[in-house]
Amino acid sequence: MTLAFDVYGTLVDPMGMSRLLAQDAGDRAEAVAALWREKQLEFSFRKGLMKVYEDFGACTRQALRYAMASHKLALSDDRENALMAAYLSLPAFDDALPALKSLKGNYPLFAFSNGSYPALEKVLGHNQLLEQFDGLVSVDDIKSFKPDPAVYTHARRATGAWDKPLCLVSSNAWDVIGARAAGLLAVWVKRDPDKVFEDWGIQPSAVINSLSELKSTLKNL
Repeated sequence: MTLAFDVYGTLVDPMGMSRLLAQDAGDRAEAVAALWREKQLEFSFRKGLMKVYEDFGACTRQALRYAMASHKLALSDDRENALMAAYLSLPAFDDALPALKSLKGNYPLFAFSNGSYPALEKVLGHNQLLEQFDGLVSVDDIKSFKPDPAVYTHARRATGAWDKPLCLVSSNAWDVIGARAAGLLAVWVKRDPDKVFEDWGIQPSAVINSLSELKSTLKNL
């Protein structure tokens, strides 16, 4: 079995930006950060459907502008650029590095993301996660975004997992559903205990609350 780890929301925490946004949004920083993340994903979905690809960094910048404007806040060009640069240093979840280290050597490990290769190298390298992977897989190769089925097919090709199972590990329910619909195994990391998995008649291969549970869970897939 080959493992493909989602990055944003699974290994690194986009809500880590709320601390920096406190300078710009005060007590609305968490709300701005949440809307920023929500719109980042929405914009990528829409661009994928419209076939007007721009990389994930463009979606991230456009979503930041939207989130700030929605709260009637403004950023200077320099401050916007500083926040975009900081996004490349998002903090890793505490369970990410120990889990990857425990799996390394037992499974082929890949980071599989909507992010571009330069962005992935920076954010994973910043958190000492990059060296745990056998390779990176970016949607930038095929100019679309998850959950486009073509993206998951590309992941099979890029990881060499044509004749053996490929298992996505993601905290994003929409990503898990997309992977399962495309024929992959998929483990949902339920980081938020209040999060509801969408009832589409498509279920995760397994559900865990922390990446620390992944190694034992994989033995039963």
